[in-house]
Amino acid sequence: MEILRCEGVSKVYGSGDNQVVALNRIDLSVAQGEFVAIIGASGSGKSTLLHILGSVDKPSEGKVIIAGEDISAFNRTKAAVFRRRKVGLVYQFYNLIPTLTIRKNILMPLLLDKKKPNREYFDQVVASLGIDGKLECYPNQLSGGQQQRAAIARSLVYRPALLLADEPTGNLDQKNSREIIDLLKLSNRSLKQTILLITHDEKVALEADRILTIEDGKIIRDEKRGGKALLKEGQS
Repeated sequence: MEILRCEGVSKVYGSGDNQVVALNRIDLSVAQGEFVAIIGASGSGKSTLLHILGSVDKPSEGKVIIAGEDISAFNRTKAAVFRRRKVGLVYQFYNLIPTLTIRKNILMPLLLDKKKPNREYFDQVVASLGIDGKLECYPNQLSGGQQQRAAIARSLVYRPALLLADEPTGNLDQKNSREIIDLLKLSNRSLKQTILLITHDEKVALEADRILTIEDGKIIRDEKRGGKALLKEGQS
């Protein structure tokens, strides 16, 4: 079942001689439960695409449909609510609130909506991520790897339609990077979570089921792992 569709998505900044085309008519379909890596050089448009998929930014043209809703038509308030409920965001920097315990940081999306967590699911997530013994700690009492685990748990607690990870291992050493990728793969398989991962590291990208390569705002290659390219280099 399709969970994400982009139709002719473009993003243009500035005008006239100062115009920059960050995305150029992106068409994309992602099925529920896929683990997709997005790679490309700095300035290729991959982060811009992630921000649009996460309803942090709006396309200049085109549609973005997630779980049947056209998020490109949302106003700022509706986009913020959708992002909190339907999109999990994991960044290189953990963005945990230092004055709250790890438990409250993880539950923050639900607390903002005044919703009670599903205790069984919460316990499953924190146990899978190996932080069930750290819930009453504060962020500064945890290692970088443990803080990133908490950030992933926070992104999963609402059972989002889509988890977007922007260089989630960029601030970690090799050991912790390996563990975080393994945990993302675990959430993809055991929780059936759809994941789009941005990375500059080809070794990390090879852990995904599908790799998209972006260049100059276009998807130039779309390859299933273990299969042939769906879109060959040079095509648009």
